[in-house]
Amino acid sequence: MATLELRNLHAEVAEGDEQILHGVDLEVNSGEIHALMGPNGSGKSTTAKVIAGHPAYEVTEGEVLLHLEDDEFGDEIEIDEDQRTWDILDLEPNERAALGIFLGFQYPAEIDGVTMTNFLRTALNAKIDEREELFEDEADADDEEDEDEGFETSPMEGNVDEGDVGVAEFQQILQEKMESLEMDEKFAQRYLNAGFSGGEKKQNEVLQAAILEPSIAVLDEIDSGLDIDRLQDVSNGINALRDEQGTGILQITHYQRILDYVEPDHVHVMIDGQIAKSGDASLAEELEDKGYDWVREEVYGTA
Repeated sequence: MATLELRNLHAEVAEGDEQILHGVDLEVNSGEIHALMGPNGSGKSTTAKVIAGHPAYEVTEGEVLLHLEDDEFGDEIEIDEDQRTWDILDLEPNERAALGIFLGFQYPAEIDGVTMTNFLRTALNAKIDEREELFEDEADADDEEDEDEGFETSPMEGNVDEGDVGVAEFQQILQEKMESLEMDEKFAQRYLNAGFSGGEKKQNEVLQAAILEPSIAVLDEIDSGLDIDRLQDVSNGINALRDEQGTGILQITHYQRILDYVEPDHVHVMIDGQIAKSGDASLAEELEDKGYDWVREEVYGTA
C-alpha cells in the first residue's frame, strides 16, 4: 500500500507570484477514492499539477510525501527502510511517475503519427527503467553519473524490440487491460488521441493508468464533456483501477454525477486554495443540492 500526503501545501504561479494554494492538507491511500470538489478557481487543478510536478507552479511552503510499503512493487524492487518515504517535490515528473504517481489530464494532447500501442509500451518500459534507477545502490548510481537524465527512449525512435517488456508480452497486457475496460481493440492502432472524441480521450486516460498501474492516480475532471454512456464507461474503468489494481484515486470534479457511478470514500471541498470541509459521499449530494456558498459561510462566516 502507498500513501500520498500533502502537508500545509502552498503554491503560486511560477511567473507572476499569484498565490493559489494556501495550506492544503490531504491524505490519499491506495485502494481509496477521494473526490476533490469546489468552485472554479479554487485550486483543484493546481493541486493536481503540483503533485505531478508541472513547471508552471512553484511550491513556496509545505511538503508532498509519498509513503511506500516494502512490498509496493512486488518482487521486482526491494525497498529499503530509508527508501519508503519520498519527498516528491525533490523529484522530476518522470521520477514521480516511476514511483507510482499518475495524472489523468482534463484535456489530453493529440499526438499524430504515434500509435497508442507504441506510446503505451514506451511509457511502461520508461517507468520500469526509471524506477530501477531510483532504487539502485548508490555504488551503481556513481558508475552512471555521466548518463543523461530523464528518459532515454521515445515513441518516435529506437528499436521496437528494446525494453524490459517486449512487443509480444505488451500486446498480451494491452489486450487484457482493454478487455477489462470494455474498450474496442481497434483503438490500439489509432494515433494517440488523434481524431478521438472527448469521451474516447478520457477513456484512453484510464487505459494509460491501467497499463502503468500507479499507486495513486490523480484524475483532473475526467468526467467533463462526457455523455451518459461514456461517463459510465469511464466510471467502470476508474472502479476497476481501485478494485483490481488497488490504485488510490484522487478524483477532481465539479459535479455529483460521476460520483453516482464512482462512490467516493471521502469527499473534500476546496475553497480559496484550502480544504474547507471533508466528509463522506453524502457531502457530495449536499453540494449538488445547495452549491458551495453554504460551505464558505460555515467555514469563514461569509458567503
